[in-house]
Amino acid sequence: MRMTALQDTRFDTPYYFLQHESGLRIYVYPLKGFRSTYAVIGTKFGSINASFIHNGKTVTVPDGTAHYLEHKLFESEEGDAFSQYAKTGASANAYTSFDNTCYLFSCTERFEESLEILLNLIQSPYFTPETVAKEQGIIGQEIKMYDDSPEWRVTMNLLQAMYQNHPINKDIAGTVETIAEITPEILYECYHSYYNLHNMVLCVAGKADPAAVEAMADRLLKPNEEVQTVSIFPEEPYEVKQAYVEQTLPVALPMMSMGFKEQAGQAYASDKELLCTSILLEAFAGEASVLYRQLLDEKLINGTFSTEYMEGLGYRAVIFEGETTDPDQLAACLKKAVAELHQNGIDADAFENAKRCVYGRMARNRDVPSSIATAMINAAFVGKQPFVSAQLLESITVEDVNERLRHQLDPDNCTVSVIKGIEGVTEA
Repeated sequence: MRMTALQDTRFDTPYYFLQHESGLRIYVYPLKGFRSTYAVIGTKFGSINASFIHNGKTVTVPDGTAHYLEHKLFESEEGDAFSQYAKTGASANAYTSFDNTCYLFSCTERFEESLEILLNLIQSPYFTPETVAKEQGIIGQEIKMYDDSPEWRVTMNLLQAMYQNHPINKDIAGTVETIAEITPEILYECYHSYYNLHNMVLCVAGKADPAAVEAMADRLLKPNEEVQTVSIFPEEPYEVKQAYVEQTLPVALPMMSMGFKEQAGQAYASDKELLCTSILLEAFAGEASVLYRQLLDEKLINGTFSTEYMEGLGYRAVIFEGETTDPDQLAACLKKAVAELHQNGIDADAFENAKRCVYGRMARNRDVPSSIATAMINAAFVGKQPFVSAQLLESITVEDVNERLRHQLDPDNCTVSVIKGIEGVTEA
C-alpha cells in the first residue's frame, strides 16, 4: 500500500493520505466498530468562480453555471447516476457552495460498487443541447423555491447588501435569466478548467479499508495532465454596500441576519485565526454566554439563533442570524454588546468555558463519518492539513482571542437583513 499513515493526534486516531498518480488527493479515515461509510469527492469550483483564466484565455460564465454543472454531471450516456446508486442501496447527493462542488454518498454495504459509480461520475461528462435545455426548467423551479425561502433570502439579501463587487453577492443557482444562457460548450469549458483530478479531493470515513480505496483508484482513475486555472475576483472595498435591507414574505416570526464585514485579501484565514474566531463567538454569543441568556430572557431570540464565520478568497464576515420578535431591537442589542466587547474584551472565565465547548464539538464530530470527511475535504481545498485545530486548541490563550477581536466585529461596518411577515398572512 502506498498510502501514508498520519495521526489525528489529539484523538489518537490514524488516518491515511495518498497523492495519487492521476493527480487526485485521497484521504481515508477508518473508524473501528462502524457499519456505515461516507465518501465525498469535490472540486474547488463554486458560484464565485464565474470569471477565470484557463490556458491563457480569460473566461466569464453565466451566474449559476457551477450549480448547473453539478446537476448535469449525474447524467451519462448510460443513464442517471441516482438510478445506479439505487441498485447498491447507497444514499447519494451533491451540493454546490460559493467555493466548491461536492458529490457524496453514504452506505452500509456494497461500498466499492458505490465508489465506482462516484469515480466514474466525475470523469464522464455528457452534455448535449437537448439535455442541457431540459435541465433549465428543473433548475428554474429550484431557483423559484429558494426565492420563496425566508431562510435563504435573509442570508442572500445580507450578502447582496454587504458586498459591492465580490461575486459572493450572487445567488449560487443564478437566476432564471442567467441559466438560460448556459450551453454545453460553457459546461465543457468549466469542466475541463476545474474538474481536473489535480484540482479535486476524495475523502472516505467510517467503515473503510485504505488499501481497497487505493486499489479502486488505481483501477478507475484516468491519468490527468495538470491544468492551470486561475479564478479572477474584483477588488472589494472594506465598507458595506448598504446598512439595512428588508423583504416581506409569509413567515410566522420575523427573521434577522446581521453581518459584520471584515478586510479580506486573496488569502484564507489561518488555522489559528479560525480557531480564535470560534472561541470568540462561543464566548460572546454561544448558548452558555451571558448575552445569549439575556436575549433569550427578553424573548428577542429563540432556538434558531446562530453564529457563523464566512470566509474565503476576497470575503470575510461574522454573521448572527435567527427568528426574532423585534428585529430592530435585536440588532440594537447586538451592536451595543459588540461595542462593549471591544471595550472590555473576553474575560478569562468566558474564554475557558468557550474553549471547552469548542473542544466538545470537535470530539463529537469525530464520531460522525460525514463530519470527518467534510473536515478533511475542506482543509484540503484550502491547502491545509486536517485536524490541526484540535492540536492547536490547547495553546490558544485569552490574549490571542482578544487580539483577534481587534480585526473583527466592527460595529461601524455591518449590515442588517430582515424578513418581515406579510400583514394578515402567517406561514403555512
